[in-house]
Amino acid sequence: MFSKGQIVFGVLFAIAFILVLVRMYRKDLNLHKVHFKGVLWVLLAFLGFIGMIVAIKVIFK
Repeated sequence: MFSKGQIVFGVLFAIAFILVLVRMYRKDLNLHKVHFKGVLWVLLAFLGFIGMIVAIKVIFK
């Protein structure tokens, strides 16, 4: 399967990648607040639509 070295590399790479992602997100947070104001409403609408599809599927089994 995987050697110990490959597993260690994979874990360290994942940790470093996540840390860089968090750092870059925090760096761009002010920009995100300006350009993505209505995103929460889009997410809620999408989740509501998926919920309706699931409800229809459950009701009309």
